[in-house]
Amino acid sequence: MMVRKHPLSLRIRQALFGGLAAGAASIAFAAPQEGEAASSAVTLDTITVTAQSREQELQDVPIALQVVTAQMLDDVAAQDLSDIDMFVPGLVVDGQQPTQPSFELRGISTDDFGIGTDPAVGVYVDGVYAGRGGGVLLPFTDVARIEVLKGPQGTLFGRNTAAGAISIVTHRPGADAEARARLRLAEYGKRYVDAMANIPVGEDSAFRLNGVFNQADGWIQDANTGRDLAPEDNWATRAAFSTRFGDNTTAWVTWDHENLDQLGQATIGVVALPAAPGVPPLPVDEAAYLDPRRTPAAVDVDGNEESRSFDGLTLIVDHAFEWGNLTSTTALKDYDSLNRVEEDGTDRRDLYVDSVNTESNRNFYQEFKFSGSGERFDWVAGASYYREKADQTSEVNAYTDSVDTIVRNMGMAPTPDGTLFGFTSQVMQMYGIPLTLLGEPWNEKFVNSLETSAYALYGDVIWRVNDRFNLTFGLRYTRDEKEFSWFNDQRYAPGLDATLDAMEAMGIFAMLGIPKEAYIFDIAFIDPPAMMNKGVTTRDSDSWDDISPRLVADYHFTDDLMGFASVAKGYKAGGFNALQIGSQFDNEDVWNFEAGVKHVLPEHGLQYDASAYYYTYDNRQAIRLDTTTAIPRYVVDTSDLEAWGVDFNAAWRATAALTLDFNAGYIDATYKQYVTPEGIDVSGQPTGIPKWSMAAGAAYVWDLDEHGSVRAAVRYGYRGKTRCSDESQSQGTCGVSPALRLGEAQELANLRVGWTSAGGRYGVAVYGENLLDNQYVNGLATYGKTVLGTVGARLTPPRVWGVEFTAGF
Repeated sequence: MMVRKHPLSLRIRQALFGGLAAGAASIAFAAPQEGEAASSAVTLDTITVTAQSREQELQDVPIALQVVTAQMLDDVAAQDLSDIDMFVPGLVVDGQQPTQPSFELRGISTDDFGIGTDPAVGVYVDGVYAGRGGGVLLPFTDVARIEVLKGPQGTLFGRNTAAGAISIVTHRPGADAEARARLRLAEYGKRYVDAMANIPVGEDSAFRLNGVFNQADGWIQDANTGRDLAPEDNWATRAAFSTRFGDNTTAWVTWDHENLDQLGQATIGVVALPAAPGVPPLPVDEAAYLDPRRTPAAVDVDGNEESRSFDGLTLIVDHAFEWGNLTSTTALKDYDSLNRVEEDGTDRRDLYVDSVNTESNRNFYQEFKFSGSGERFDWVAGASYYREKADQTSEVNAYTDSVDTIVRNMGMAPTPDGTLFGFTSQVMQMYGIPLTLLGEPWNEKFVNSLETSAYALYGDVIWRVNDRFNLTFGLRYTRDEKEFSWFNDQRYAPGLDATLDAMEAMGIFAMLGIPKEAYIFDIAFIDPPAMMNKGVTTRDSDSWDDISPRLVADYHFTDDLMGFASVAKGYKAGGFNALQIGSQFDNEDVWNFEAGVKHVLPEHGLQYDASAYYYTYDNRQAIRLDTTTAIPRYVVDTSDLEAWGVDFNAAWRATAALTLDFNAGYIDATYKQYVTPEGIDVSGQPTGIPKWSMAAGAAYVWDLDEHGSVRAAVRYGYRGKTRCSDESQSQGTCGVSPALRLGEAQELANLRVGWTSAGGRYGVAVYGENLLDNQYVNGLATYGKTVLGTVGARLTPPRVWGVEFTAGF
């Protein structure tokens, strides 16, 4: 895919590289907030994290870790996790469909949208597991920081952190009364408002209330109707209350609610269409794909919708004993979501196909954590219980017109023109019979249910062998139990069936010489297990046990220089393929070996850390669209991986006013053993993960004394090109077409310049997202590729400029 270039692009890029090439650093660097007077001394701020379930300074934590501060979220106008991944090397978040996001860390992800499997990257909010995809990618509300832990975190964080963990930490209600509000107005009708009020109630209690309202018209318009195709429309609220009971007990309760109601992601057709009634030839000529950025969007999806209603309630109670602390965490979460998107990218009924994913999820989490410290030992131990009930419906929708196109392309009809419904309708028209089989909706669906119970016991001890040397031992036992069901009925087409009944009563089938049964069939879910179980509920259950150890040694060569080495195991429970009856996944296991160094040079205002790692990953779970059959189908797809890589982060406070940061990741990920469902052996070939990713940032503060301050911040992120293999080329996810350039290297640059009044009460800012105006194809809709000759592309957003107004006290 060709990248659009603008006159300013080259100058902006040169300025970014010129200003940042000497910079160093972690996203964790805490730059001065707007309104703060720049100190005459060049010092580094201390970052406190809870990555090891205890408060520690960032530079003392022997884990590959990056921290995204609240200031950085403001700098890039981030609304959710998908807005920061380009600035965190190794992290990839696909958030174009908020109800069906995907997460990848250090080259590991779970390629499955069904409820039968779990993600490999665990997302936690205030220590509570966020669950599966549909309820994970929520708007940011009152976030204090985000800790991105790379590598398996099973011992401390638990299940489904085989690739790593993302820990979102929010603000607790405070003792001081304060309030703030922010309004963002941007191109494409963007309106974004968030507000917070912290209200103390007596000496030991306080409320904290937050609200976020977000709307946008969208940056893609339908060429026929002018309708916006990529709007945003959601709002969220968060209410928190904290209190103290006596001197030793505190309680914190939060309620989160989100409502999302917008159109599904836009799909742009990239196959040139002949004039109707002509249809695209098969097989599709991939080299002739159109450039979606220069191709008008024309869609006709029925009931276009992506919606979600989410509620979460969390209670955290902490009690201090003489020997340590007991923390009880109780959480309830409930969400319902629906996502309907077009798959063909055309406005023609004879090529129509869309997909619908509907989920309902309710889960409960309870954890008791004990912690304490002594002269030689810091320890954490606990037990947790997680229960989840989920329902999912996966649908494929078409019209008898597009089903007829499939029938003709597959040679399935015993008629002169190769169609079934069209030919029959023409014959009835010739005889003056006022009936037609065209224009009727056609639906096929899979209905799944899941009940999960997970139990865990864990412990983690830091032994301070001497003043410089520490050993950490961790162990977690986990048991997962799952009950799963599949139900797939015959296709649902009530209008068609009513017409068929009328034809039967009139004796038309006898006249045609075609039996009525020839018109009753399925086209989407026709693999052998589905055909043998039509109309029958199939159930299965299984359980998995795991012991995940962690061993870390760290040595402080000086007060400012620490080296560490670790070995840790990650685990993810087995599961089921929601779209293949009776299929099952084994559990995933990963062993990660890592060594690194963390160094602070306070006299130079510089800090950096680096680590090298190697991991082996067994039984990576995925489902795959198998296109070798006449009708594509989703099948179980597992593989064994291995990778080695390096992470580097640095932060430099060059002057009291200027801060620079840089971070980078290198990874060489390959398949240890993998034969695709099509029979392609790609063992030893790349998994597709780019070798390089990096990000850099710079911020400068002008102190205007009584007139406040001006802060300018720029951030740049880079992700290398996809490493193609025989597997990725066969799936059409790499290379493919000069017009699409799938898997090309990506860049993202954001800018913010803001003024804050003295005391920080008022502010105004100008910001830009995607300054280079690069748009990339981040996915193809290929469900109709082999049967309809249609392919749709989905694009990342273009450049956006906006203004921001803030007020507070």
